[in-house]
Amino acid sequence: MDQSTDTVLRSGPVIDATGLFLLISTISVFLLPLFIYFPPVPPSQRDALLETHSPIGVKHNKNNKKPTISSSSTTTIQQLWIYPVKSCKGIQVTESKVLPYGLEFDRLYTFAQLKSPFPVSTNPSSEKPQQTESWEFITQRQFPLLATVTVELFVPDPVKARGRPLYSDANITDSFLLISFPWQEPGLRGLFSWVAAKLARGRTAVPEKQLVLPVNFPSQQEIESRGYEREDVRIWKDVVTALNMEADLPRELALYLGVSNRLGVFRVDPARLREVQRCAPGRDEAGYQPVTGFQDAYPLHLLNLPSVRDFGAKIVTKDDSFRGDLDARRFRANIIVDSGTTTGENNTNPPYDEETWKKVRFERSPTSEAEGKRSTFHVSCRTVRCKMPNVDQDSGERHPAEPDRSLRKFRDVDEGARLKGCLGMQLTPLFDDAEGKKGELESWVEVGMGVEVLERGVHRYINQ
Repeated sequence: MDQSTDTVLRSGPVIDATGLFLLISTISVFLLPLFIYFPPVPPSQRDALLETHSPIGVKHNKNNKKPTISSSSTTTIQQLWIYPVKSCKGIQVTESKVLPYGLEFDRLYTFAQLKSPFPVSTNPSSEKPQQTESWEFITQRQFPLLATVTVELFVPDPVKARGRPLYSDANITDSFLLISFPWQEPGLRGLFSWVAAKLARGRTAVPEKQLVLPVNFPSQQEIESRGYEREDVRIWKDVVTALNMEADLPRELALYLGVSNRLGVFRVDPARLREVQRCAPGRDEAGYQPVTGFQDAYPLHLLNLPSVRDFGAKIVTKDDSFRGDLDARRFRANIIVDSGTTTGENNTNPPYDEETWKKVRFERSPTSEAEGKRSTFHVSCRTVRCKMPNVDQDSGERHPAEPDRSLRKFRDVDEGARLKGCLGMQLTPLFDDAEGKKGELESWVEVGMGVEVLERGVHRYINQ
């Protein structure tokens, strides 16, 4: 054996560039499907909830986010929306229970900032706020990025609960809210979260922070163990005592929204709801005292699509940013109604006809399988608009002028709210034999229910 042969044998097999490429390609072909179907990322809080719960609501795509013209010749409910966390993304549903304070699950929570005459740190201290400080609710008017905070409602799934959850510590008999917002840490950690988001949810996904909140009001034991506190929070001019669950908030949320003050999240106390006065029916008329939670003023808000289309056609901007297509979601209504007939003599639902309604009933047709389900509402007053509809509900971007400017110009129609724009109506639930019922007052609404106007009249807004 010569020296060259001995050197080759001792050095082992030699892999050239072509062989190395083939080896890497072979490994990649086998591993790529594994990465696609089983991405190497830790489970999220949503994954944990999905072990025992299912989300409710209509699944959205680019084609069904915005309300479309109804195919019905009569006025019907086209969409129903609930907003479990005030000013965050809503959840579109096909049906809902109606309670005295509004639709079930609506406005259970609100974010609030601690206002004071001096700067307050975003990091909560162990000391109680001084008397000069007060909690005030926040909305998209001040912090438009709230529109991009996603809220999902997870309810127990009996089928899933039969199996043993892999990594869920949630109580399988309770419902939960999952709050998500975009957030990417700086540096290498942020890069890893960006890659993990793409692997787990697709190429358009972005890194998120998530927060889980209970739907049911916490027990006294949970309040004490979690460090929650009952505190006063201001909703417009009302001050109500609610449960501050600030201890569960991630610090990143205040940074994302741009809230420089201390941020809290309040759960409405079902035993301390706000009484509704002003234009709402009194106890003698309604049979009970109308109440509301974290809604602005009245239990429900109704929007009529012909009115939205008519008003939207009047908006003219230099950059043509609206193009006559005004997104009804900007107005945050619970009930959106429409009819297939929009013009002509047979139009049963002309623009702004809802402003003559005083009492309405929603009911299925006699031939429907859901016959017997119905709900009745007192149409209490017009909805006086603030600048919140200026916020795009997809991007969280706020238009500098519209539609607020056009609302004040074309919709200054209520003698009780001069120089202010109005669009939509505020509703108060009415219940059959409310005074004689000892149990919980409730009724039902569903998409497709017909709208029957029981009474008409004139409205005049009463300021708070």
